[in-house]
Amino acid sequence: MPLLASLRTWARRIKRDAVTLWFASRHPAMPWLPKIVGIVAVAYALSPIDLIPDFIPILGYLDDVILLPAMIWLAVRLAPVDVIAASRIEADRWMTEQGRKPRSQVGAVVIVALWLVTAWLAWQGWASR
Repeated sequence: MPLLASLRTWARRIKRDAVTLWFASRHPAMPWLPKIVGIVAVAYALSPIDLIPDFIPILGYLDDVILLPAMIWLAVRLAPVDVIAASRIEADRWMTEQGRKPRSQVGAVVIVALWLVTAWLAWQGWASR
């Protein structure tokens, strides 16, 4: 399999697993630890705003290539197999019917809040000189 095809398959799987975790986090049989990891991963994955903006050379894509897949992998590994299986079926159905991933306004708000807190802390550090 050529490299480009492998990367596309991997990206589709990551996208599907993010949607899977979106459904799994609402499943009543999901334990609290994978639920928290999954909610954080899903909020970040579905947020229209990145923690590290993509226009920053190299660093802008590192979160998409390393951080997000690692969080998704951890949440999927911690979750019960039957919850993930049922959630994957729902995710596949969603992706087929909607043709897109859902959006997380909560994730966008969290990312914006993190940027605002960082800017405020930087301002406080600069102003206290």
